Amino acid sequence: MPHTSSLLERFLVGGLLLLLLWLPLPLGSNRDWAIGLLLIAIGVLASGWAFAQWRGLLGRNSRNTLQAARPMLLLLLAAQLWVAVQWLGGLSANNGATFQSLLLGLGYCLLFMLSVSLCNTRKRLTLLLATLVVSGTLQAFWGSFMTLSGTEWLLVGPKTTGTGVATGTFVNRNHLAGYLEITLACGIGLLLALRDGRPFNWVNLLELLLGPKARLRLALVVMVIALVLTRSRTGNTAFFISLLFTGGLFVLIEKQHRLRNSLILGSIILIDVLIISQYFGLEQLKDRLVNTRLTDQVVDGVVIAKATEDRPDVFAYGYPLLLERPLTGQGAGSFEAAFPKYPGADIRAHFDHAHNDYLEFGIDYGLLGSLPLAAFVLLALWHALRALRQRQSVYRSGVGFGAVMGITALLIHSGTDFNLQIPANAATFIVLCAIAVLAGSHRHAHKRHASPALQDE
Repeated sequence: MPHTSSLLERFLVGGLLLLLLWLPLPLGSNRDWAIGLLLIAIGVLASGWAFAQWRGLLGRNSRNTLQAARPMLLLLLAAQLWVAVQWLGGLSANNGATFQSLLLGLGYCLLFMLSVSLCNTRKRLTLLLATLVVSGTLQAFWGSFMTLSGTEWLLVGPKTTGTGVATGTFVNRNHLAGYLEITLACGIGLLLALRDGRPFNWVNLLELLLGPKARLRLALVVMVIALVLTRSRTGNTAFFISLLFTGGLFVLIEKQHRLRNSLILGSIILIDVLIISQYFGLEQLKDRLVNTRLTDQVVDGVVIAKATEDRPDVFAYGYPLLLERPLTGQGAGSFEAAFPKYPGADIRAHFDHAHNDYLEFGIDYGLLGSLPLAAFVLLALWHALRALRQRQSVYRSGVGFGAVMGITALLIHSGTDFNLQIPANAATFIVLCAIAVLAGSHRHAHKRHASPALQDE
């Protein structure tokens, strides 16, 4: 029986990790056929998990981690229940899109449950983080190589938009940036989690930066280069702010290793961000930030320079749409169908999304559907901060750091983009929220002869 349990669990864990690697490859899974494959894969894994639960093949710790995540899972399900009401009750401006959103939402619920239940040990949690880092590195390498070589291909064909900037296998550079924000946070969290508990000395620091963990440091370098090459203004800003915020909080909380932690985080900022990225377009990114114009520049009644962004106009026209049904919403996934009756002549392009996740969730889900989702994210952030404060465990605090940083970065980026409308990024964000729970609730087999002070290092 133990052998059968081990084989089934390994199959499920392996399937989950392969799914996470697959998610960004088919254009961010943002096509109907890719969404179908995603839902089928989650359904197969969930069926295997249900069979294992029925036969009692999953360990007790699986139930423990699910217990810790239960409030979040219920909140996520409550949001899907409201989407079902929108769909069945005729409250949606686009019933087909709402039904697809319902299926995706239920898939995200199952993915969250699978992540929390299956990656319940330290070894599996490390493997989960490493898989996200590998996926982010592959995306970063592909996007950087395509841009620097001038080849400009997606995975299955040449680019038609977004040439000259890194997009990985995503269509939009901002979505690659959003994905890298999560994977970079996981990589930095893993780097901090794998520290040892020895007192600080320069030899240990050099070993961390140049020794066996050098591959992880190299992965972080590659991802930072790609993030800069996306030229995503809010993406890079969100990464820097979340790193500085979480890093400052981390250094203040963990007094015992304050010097070592400061040097590790300082090396990431100095080497990766300020030196290496300087050779890969940091100046161009700065110029793009400086030259951004939100409104037309008018002199004596004559427009001498048009606004570089339509998004503020979309926000302005989106608010009346939000106020039309503030409680019930237009229906999940209905923004594209509902928005065209509001824009004026100054909107010069077709918008299928609001380029602001908060605004779009409010328009689509209304207050009744948005509140459970907001509570879900805030509860994940609480779990991550709680793990970050665990001074007795270097590993737990490091993983908590990664979860806090990743969640914070996406919350910032969501103000100007729609990463959470892209299935690959939304699903990966759900897994990040599961990691926030696992940071403090996973099981670690203590070494028998370790001293009590070092047992959970």
